[in-house]
Amino acid sequence: MSDQPISRFPVPELSELPDDIRLQIETVQEKSGFVPNVFIALAHRPDEFRAFMALHDTLMDKDDGLSRAERELIVVATSAVNNCMYCVIAHGAILRIRSKRPQLADQVALNPWKADLSDRERNMVDFALRMVNDSASVGDDDLDEMRAHGFTDDEIWDIGAITAFFGMSNRLANLSAMRPNDEFYTMGR
Repeated sequence: MSDQPISRFPVPELSELPDDIRLQIETVQEKSGFVPNVFIALAHRPDEFRAFMALHDTLMDKDDGLSRAERELIVVATSAVNNCMYCVIAHGAILRIRSKRPQLADQVALNPWKADLSDRERNMVDFALRMVNDSASVGDDDLDEMRAHGFTDDEIWDIGAITAFFGMSNRLANLSAMRPNDEFYTMGR
């Protein structure tokens, strides 16, 4: 386990947190066997933590449209461009598990254009990276192209919303110098 701090900002003890947040974190801990540092690092601002987690769960825990693995693929690709070590490592672990492809997260994080992606995945990642790098230029033609590749309007929206949400998340993780848990490095390998 690393002796480095998990954040540049205050990190509360679980016992100090409001009951609803403590219960949410304990539920994740029971499921995963550890407390992901993002939970405890963001919990020092309870109202923001609640809002962050509500939007995260709304975008990432859906079962319609994009698969959960596809959602994680978007996170890894966009987080790599944003140089967010926490999200690349943590969501890379989740992508390995959900996709059942242990090499995929590393490939996408290092060079998404050479990663072993299906046509659908390639179109999704290309669109997400366009949103990261130049969202102001995205126009009707881009949406029509995504539709031509078989994406629904809800899926296109989700790609954009996940990209936007993790743009914020990546910046908070970078601001706080949030460290990935050691457990993430070996998950799904």
